[in-house]
Amino acid sequence: MLRRRRTLWFALLGLTLLLLPSSYRPAAWGARPSAQAPPFTILLSNDDGYVAPGLRAMIEAFRGAGELHVAAPATEQSGKGHSITTRDPILVHEQKQPDGVTWHAVEAPPATCVRLAIDALLPRRPHLVISGINRGENLGVVVYYSGTLGGAREAAFSRIPAIAVSMQGNDAKGYAATASFLRDLVEQLRARQALQPGFFLNVNAPAGEPKGVRVTRLSLQENQQLFERRTSPRGQLYFWSSYRPLADDEEGTDVWAFVRGYITLTPMDLDVTSYQAMETLRAFEREAVPVKK
Repeated sequence: MLRRRRTLWFALLGLTLLLLPSSYRPAAWGARPSAQAPPFTILLSNDDGYVAPGLRAMIEAFRGAGELHVAAPATEQSGKGHSITTRDPILVHEQKQPDGVTWHAVEAPPATCVRLAIDALLPRRPHLVISGINRGENLGVVVYYSGTLGGAREAAFSRIPAIAVSMQGNDAKGYAATASFLRDLVEQLRARQALQPGFFLNVNAPAGEPKGVRVTRLSLQENQQLFERRTSPRGQLYFWSSYRPLADDEEGTDVWAFVRGYITLTPMDLDVTSYQAMETLRAFEREAVPVKK
């Protein structure tokens, strides 16, 4: 009889615990509280400078998406490609935010801003680095000149998922729309668990209402750089450099889709090895010939 009453008592206790709200239920015997996962951390950078409207639009769009950090050039660094600071001191201006997070304006090109943030400024490695929104598109081989791409590529070197984003034009409405698209894109990529080490994406948004989104390959057309020859009043020869955007290219390239009004998503790869040329060069492989004494 005593055993039956004890069994009935434990059954009633178990039913009561199940009916209680989860916040009132006692932890399982011997169970350890689970460690809280660190917040999703995003590092924002660019090449147009710390106060550029494209960066500000990204900050506004990603509020609430995670823990935001900013490390961007103190002044415009467009066209710096993947240049880095090696022989000069790197001056950093700290900007304390209301939520306690410190943002940084760095007197250096984008790649250095990102590297410095990852290695020395942030409390932990970011889960994602976004570089942009750049004023003006970065299509085709221009990605090798772009400081926007340089910042994202530097993150990819560290095996941190990275996105470079650029936009045609320079208006507040366009920046807001592009930043909103990026926020949605990142949320979908996270849901698909696509933000893995090695993920490196180049995004370009056309002016106006886009016709849609296309996944594209990189255009390899020759860059149209123009040099206007001039002479100063003192007889010194000098040149003004300007860039003419590509008018079109083969279907499937980023240029082809962009000029037709599509947002382009171009996945990038750090490995630029020509494997076809490697096979050609195998004929030159040989062992060292011992020198006769």
